[in-house]
Amino acid sequence: MKWEDQRQSDNVEDQRDSGGGGGGGGGRRGIGGGRGLSLGGIVIALLASWAFGINPLTMLGLLGGGGATPPPEPSAQAQRGAKPQDAGARFVSTVLADTEDVWGAYFGAQQQTYAPPALVLFRGRSNTACGMGEAAMGPFYCPADRKVYIDLAFYDTLRDRLGAPGDFAQAYVIAHEVGHHLQNLQGTMAKMDSARQRVSERDYNALSVRLELQADCYAGVWAFHSQQGKGWLEKGDIEEGLNAAAQIGDDTLQRKSQGTVVPESFTHGSSEQRMRWFKRGLETGELKACDTFKSGAV
Repeated sequence: MKWEDQRQSDNVEDQRDSGGGGGGGGGRRGIGGGRGLSLGGIVIALLASWAFGINPLTMLGLLGGGGATPPPEPSAQAQRGAKPQDAGARFVSTVLADTEDVWGAYFGAQQQTYAPPALVLFRGRSNTACGMGEAAMGPFYCPADRKVYIDLAFYDTLRDRLGAPGDFAQAYVIAHEVGHHLQNLQGTMAKMDSARQRVSERDYNALSVRLELQADCYAGVWAFHSQQGKGWLEKGDIEEGLNAAAQIGDDTLQRKSQGTVVPESFTHGSSEQRMRWFKRGLETGELKACDTFKSGAV
């Protein structure tokens, strides 16, 4: 991706040096570090329940029935608008800015206003309106405060442990999370919360798969319009995104973690499904093509 010298977003909160919610040493921990976690066992289980989704605390039902935990007031260093200087943070900020441009224009053409999410950079742990987020969960979106959270050490894991290298694979992560923000604005997540109280766990898992595949499709729609507007994708970039989608399919993650695949436990979709819905968005450039909830078979 030819991302250098592009606009950076003003909606980035850099909490990496502000103390956040702790993090045990403040180093680059990724999903393999902290509190005795390793890539095996619980970490892969977290990946299987997350794989670029909304806050895993919510998806795993760990928030309980209590009210949301209000996030702390950001320090002066964590306020929005200060442009990060390191390359990884500048890349994320640039991709976020492009999602703002794409979705702002897309909804503007329909006489609608797009309210973009904020993106929080943190190390180790971060207190959110959805509960305590940790690097071991991977990037996530919290609908309660409309923020995307990411520990940049995750990108090392994406490349080295999950087999998905490349800058467009990293961009896909952000675009997917912003896709969840779109679902929040559209009321889709509220419907999911309501359904949780009415359906079985197996049926809710099936709804969760449709939610995640729709976010993949939305990421593809973003890529379509982003390339039309900037022409910044290079040879091999799309393949990087598709490979990332394949590497975090439920079947692939389950096969790596336990050696067997249990389709009824899927919450994000198979590798084939994730690639297919990302491609659908990429090929059509239309949100209406991403209605996974009305599709008979996903």
